[in-house]
Amino acid sequence: MNLTTIVNNIPNLITLARMVMTPVAVQAIVSQRYLPAFLIFLLAGVSDAVDGFIARRFDLRTELGAYLDPLADKALLTSIYVSLAIYGALPAWVAIAVVSRDVMIVVAVVVSWLLDKPVEIRPVWESKLNTAAQIALAGFALGVRAYQVDPWPIQSWLEWTVGATTVTSGCVYVAQWLDHMTREDRR
Repeated sequence: MNLTTIVNNIPNLITLARMVMTPVAVQAIVSQRYLPAFLIFLLAGVSDAVDGFIARRFDLRTELGAYLDPLADKALLTSIYVSLAIYGALPAWVAIAVVSRDVMIVVAVVVSWLLDKPVEIRPVWESKLNTAAQIALAGFALGVRAYQVDPWPIQSWLEWTVGATTVTSGCVYVAQWLDHMTREDRR
């Protein structure tokens, strides 16, 4: 691998580093070491902003990055939600809703490919709001445990916000997918 290849893949390398942070964050949660988990989560968030900025600013966007970036984000959020739910820092229903929505989207995409009607998933504003709410809740849940602060009532409000935006964005994606799948081929 030459220097040009490395430089052209800096955003992808940052994204891969974020993927490596996921099991480290989960291990910290499992060990109930919330301060390191919180700091890793913050670092992952900063790395997400940095890789996106570098890719756009220096025109280093790649097809690989278009797939890796959202996968890294989903891997981190899903793993943190499941871990926090297992260890009682989040209600199970929140983690189940978040994971179920993502599984539903993946199943829809796979079914579309299998039926030779590939669907392009573009983030809708409901999904962006949902992602922001998920990040806020995960960061808040980790932060209050790291600094031993009472989470009430803010965490409860964030949990219901994540629940509502998860259901809403899931319904929007299902409606778009059904519309796409039932449309006649216009060849």
